[in-house]
Amino acid sequence: MGNELLQILDYIEQERGISRESLIRALENAILIGSRKSIHPASDLKVKIDPASGAIRAWAMLEVVDSIPTCDQLIIARAKERFPDVKIGDVVEWEVTPHNFGRIAAQTARQAMIQQLRKAEKENVQEEFADRIGTILNGVVRRFDAGNVIIDFQRAEGVMPPKEKVHGEQYQSGERINAYLLRVDINTSGPSLIVSRACPEFVQKLFEREVSEIHDGVVVIKGIAREAGNRTKVAVMSTDPRVDPVGACVGVRGNRVRNITAELGMERIDIVPWDEDIRKYATNALLPAKVQSVEINETKRELIVRVTEDQSKLAFGKKAQNVRLCSKLIGWNITIQNEEPKNEKNSFRDQLHQAALRLASELDISEETANLLISNGYVTVDGVKEAGREVLRELDGINADEINHAFDRLEA
Repeated sequence: MGNELLQILDYIEQERGISRESLIRALENAILIGSRKSIHPASDLKVKIDPASGAIRAWAMLEVVDSIPTCDQLIIARAKERFPDVKIGDVVEWEVTPHNFGRIAAQTARQAMIQQLRKAEKENVQEEFADRIGTILNGVVRRFDAGNVIIDFQRAEGVMPPKEKVHGEQYQSGERINAYLLRVDINTSGPSLIVSRACPEFVQKLFEREVSEIHDGVVVIKGIAREAGNRTKVAVMSTDPRVDPVGACVGVRGNRVRNITAELGMERIDIVPWDEDIRKYATNALLPAKVQSVEINETKRELIVRVTEDQSKLAFGKKAQNVRLCSKLIGWNITIQNEEPKNEKNSFRDQLHQAALRLASELDISEETANLLISNGYVTVDGVKEAGREVLRELDGINADEINHAFDRLEA
């Protein structure tokens, strides 16, 4: 056990950066706790590991007495065998290493070293990845556990819980994968890196990586609303009036946004211009639907958006996804209402009325007579002239004198 223990200690010290002294102290304590019953009934015990040989020995702290001893005492005659000058009342370190202690201690030491190694690994993971929270990591899918995807990131393992997976994505063992590091958790069993592909921040980091203007701060992402695997809306603005924020994100011939959608499994991405005017912002966010008007209700933090009937379907989107994402993006509740169409009947009446007024003016007749002419199909002056004086005077209810007057005017 001695040589094997020393080899393991050397390995952990060199590969994991844990000092031998701290490892030995941890092992001594673990062996003492795990093997107390098999060592000695004394209440005060010590376990020591020789750092040179790896030998494991145990001692009990016993009080020297001259009567029948308890489990924490040692009769003086026995004590003098090892300590000739001992006196009654002295406390001595009495070796109590069991004959089979090597086997018991070895088993306990292995368990303790495994625990210590896991603890050290997690502490190293915490130290190495703490400053990488909020970044994209690239790893290899290793296995699946109760719906979780376990990913190898070389220096540590990560776990992508079911809620952080993208709906519809399929992952294969050995496949390379990008994921957003949410947090480092060293207090639970299993992988310490908690990663996601479904969070909005993952999309933001992809844009920062793909669009140099975002990375440089010229274009700013003002908001992201996402339903992972289906659709994402990204609101952007430019700090430089010469730079079009939407065009910068789309890229030449759409190459930039195409790379991002490819990473997201062809998830649809809408890039809209941000505006401090909430009406304009909502109008932009609802694209491709065309908005007629936006009414603000500050009390309810609600926007009443009116669209034409043919644009209503676009405004809502499939299963109301478009309006739902817009509401999430701008932080206001949105109610879509159809713009009321103009009354076609009233509109036609208005047209007839205008035609009657025009005809009455041109023929110098009453509006009533003009209405009778129009109702019989004579809408224009040319139509009246073509019909002739005699035909029009025969119309039911017509004022013959006004017809004669009109034709006298036309023939003058």
